[in-house]
Amino acid sequence: MFDSSLPQTIAVVGGTGPQGSGLAYRLARAGHPVVIGSRDPHRAAARAAELSALPGVPAPIRGTSNEEAVAEAGIVILAVPYEGHAELVRALAAGLAGALVVSCVNPLGFDRNGPYGLPVPAGSAAEEAAGIVPDAVVTGAFHHLAAPLLLDPDADLSHEDVLVCGDDATARQRVMALATDVTGGRGVDAGRLRMARQLEPLTAVLISVNKRYRTRSGVALTGLPQPLLTSVPVKE
Repeated sequence: MFDSSLPQTIAVVGGTGPQGSGLAYRLARAGHPVVIGSRDPHRAAARAAELSALPGVPAPIRGTSNEEAVAEAGIVILAVPYEGHAELVRALAAGLAGALVVSCVNPLGFDRNGPYGLPVPAGSAAEEAAGIVPDAVVTGAFHHLAAPLLLDPDADLSHEDVLVCGDDATARQRVMALATDVTGGRGVDAGRLRMARQLEPLTAVLISVNKRYRTRSGVALTGLPQPLLTSVPVKE
């Protein structure tokens, strides 16, 4: 079960990449202390300085190695390419034990016909992480937010929904609250962690749509109760 008393600093592993940087910026803008992790701590520190200089960032952003970032955070966002994902999670397993882990990893392939979801033996990248670090509380979220919009101080993301999955209901609620901090919109409870098997490859659909319509599409669900404050309790 997720322990809400854990340190509230949020580590973003892969925080020098577009998606990780965008999430780090939005979280710090919402007031969360953020530490960016990278294999190259100097690169992480430089990126943290760049993000700190963007408009409206009241909370600190600092950069360091992946290992140090994970060690000082109670919440860890994995925003890394799927290639090398398992090896990275294994290397960080000791630091991830006991943490709330948010995976936004999208296992995607590209060929002449465009993007497609890669088969993952564990079912999804999120489930793969959970299998490697069983002592972590793993959730999946933020798969479908466009990195350029996250990094744009003027972009309004409040119309987009962030679908959150995980086997711990308390952790899902915490990540849904973070989703609202990131977008100003809704975090939506999508259920068990196995739902990541559908959420991760859906990103390929959005990439395909974006290419055809030259836009940056997101996900918004209709028919949900308004206002959507919490998930509806279900027997799990």
